[in-house]
Amino acid sequence: MRTLTLDLDTLTQLINGRETLEHWLDMEAGTVLTLTPEDQGSDERQQIQLNPDRYTAVPNLDVAQRVAMRESFLFTLNDLNAHPLLSAALTGRKPLRAFDYEIDHFPTLRQQWHDYEQKQLREYALNWLFELGLEPAPDKLPLDTRGIPKDILRRLTKSA
Repeated sequence: MRTLTLDLDTLTQLINGRETLEHWLDMEAGTVLTLTPEDQGSDERQQIQLNPDRYTAVPNLDVAQRVAMRESFLFTLNDLNAHPLLSAALTGRKPLRAFDYEIDHFPTLRQQWHDYEQKQLREYALNWLFELGLEPAPDKLPLDTRGIPKDILRRLTKSA
């Protein structure tokens, strides 16, 4: 498993993105190249074509995966009023739009949904990285305490 410094929050947003842009993860630098359909002859597109082992396309969730995520969220609900409305929204026409419309009537559940969605997207991104043999670098490296006087160390760890 290779550790890579990357912005996991941005990666989860890209996975959840619904635009027609292409996103490519640079597996050496941890950066993302974003291409439009018009970028056929661009330098970035040539980099990707010349180094196919270095770049991999960032996957987007399809409609079925998005609906499945919302359905799994319903299993966490205890609200007897919201559950039937949200469930019906997912079985109708344009389920994502209907779900978003219905959940707006329940502000507390809307926040729970956003928290749940972010957690699931993060897990999806981590699993995808794991399949690539990558793991994100930790946000904060542990403090090397060797040689630091106790009173200074106490103040350093107090603010953390």
